[in-house]
Amino acid sequence: MLLVESRKAAEQVIQEALRQLEEPTLISCAGSADHLLSTVKSVSSCIEQLEKCWSRYLACPEDISGLLRSVTLLAHLTSDTIVQGSTTCLRAPPEPADALTEACKQYGKEALMFLTLLEEEGTLENVNSTAMRSCLSKITAISEELLPRGLDIKQEELGDLVDKEMAATSAAIETATARIEEMLSKSRAGDTGVKLEVNERILGSCTSLMQAIQVLIVASKDLQREIVESGRGTTSPKEFYAKNSRWTEGLISASKAVGWGATVMVDAADLVVQGRGKFEELMVCSHEIAASTAQLVAASKVKANKDSPNLAQLQQASRGVNQATAAVVASTISGKSQIEETDTMDFSSMTLTQIKRQEMDSQVRVLELENELQKERQKLGELRKKHYELAGVAEGWEEGTETSSPALQEAVPEKE
Repeated sequence: MLLVESRKAAEQVIQEALRQLEEPTLISCAGSADHLLSTVKSVSSCIEQLEKCWSRYLACPEDISGLLRSVTLLAHLTSDTIVQGSTTCLRAPPEPADALTEACKQYGKEALMFLTLLEEEGTLENVNSTAMRSCLSKITAISEELLPRGLDIKQEELGDLVDKEMAATSAAIETATARIEEMLSKSRAGDTGVKLEVNERILGSCTSLMQAIQVLIVASKDLQREIVESGRGTTSPKEFYAKNSRWTEGLISASKAVGWGATVMVDAADLVVQGRGKFEELMVCSHEIAASTAQLVAASKVKANKDSPNLAQLQQASRGVNQATAAVVASTISGKSQIEETDTMDFSSMTLTQIKRQEMDSQVRVLELENELQKERQKLGELRKKHYELAGVAEGWEEGTETSSPALQEAVPEKE
């Protein structure tokens, strides 16, 4: 009698979930494919446990407590799977969304059929979960297709990857600082006058920027440690990172961007010092590394307590990076002006015809450059648009918009 009543209650829970597939109130909710996959995994474990309990019950009818627990758990996990599947469809393209909805409906029906086999006089052979497992496999396959590309890392590896990327970023900054010192030594040995003065000023500002970034990375690590300690409860740090995979992915991406930006900026500075690079490229690299550090700040603080001392230190470090970036740009502009002043063209010996010819050539060149500038601006706009789209998919911006936007909005004005 207990088994029959438990089975009836379980059927009601599943039937209610099936009705909610068409519930209008669910339209305002949005699930995620990774959460759905986690739920499906729990259902598979529950089915396996239920079959074991059913086998023990047939051997000893008095041993029914485990079976009743498994039936109840299966009902609620099945309900969660159906509801999670329906909400995940809201973010999915039409074709996989329809397929997922149909798979969830079919799984609910098979679960109800499975429960009807749990009769007191039934046999073990009658209880067959093959159809249910087949439906779960379909749900899993569709969910994996819907996963953002950034989540192709195994969950248990996320925690290790955060530490590795932060360590790699610190190493990249240290390497960049050492390269700058080496460039400065070479310039002092081989350059004189204005060129030496310009190189010293530019490389000095680059060194200050690297030091400011190193301070920011340390502050970011301290804040991350505080967030993990306050939010993980009894779980391990790795489990916390895996559970909050969207946040973790953002940290990894931001850390990579900072390390890459530092390396590119030092390469640009090296070419400028050698007289083979463009001052404008160094300025662009400076702005890029400032944007990358702003991304790291936003990713670090999104889960932080607003009154945290570590958050205040991180924000102070972010301002230091912005000031150091401005110093790099200023020294680059000043250096460019000094170099150009020493290379001013002399027209005193040219004839009227030669000057007229030079003037016409200059006008033609101005028109060509204006046309190239317009095309390059259009290209830059398209690149930024595509970058935003790809980054949004990889880091789950769409899901974290409400949480992360204020952080980004606060970080960007500081950079500017």
